[in-house]
Amino acid sequence: MQTNFILLQAAAAAPGGMMGSITSFLPLVLIVVVFYFFMIRPQMKKQKEAKKFMAEIKKGDKIITIGGIHGKIAEVSETTFIIEVEGGNRLKISKTAVSMDNSVGISAETK
Repeated sequence: MQTNFILLQAAAAAPGGMMGSITSFLPLVLIVVVFYFFMIRPQMKKQKEAKKFMAEIKKGDKIITIGGIHGKIAEVSETTFIIEVEGGNRLKISKTAVSMDNSVGISAETK
């Protein structure tokens, strides 16, 4: 009698066994995959492009700082830039303060 009861329990659990646990984790796996392709991957790509841009900045490039200051690179050192802004003034800024390239929009006085 005891043996029959154990066999009945094993038979009842068999149809939902391994397939049931896989299908219950499938939505979670899909959410992680979608999150990776729509959130993590684009952010990593953007960081890579910003790092490449920062490494390629040289004297004479026109830039915009994160504070909105437009200028042209006058000198480059290891961790800072000296930029020339309108009126011939020079500012020393950190390399991390550079936001983007500005190939147009700088006044004629800084050219």
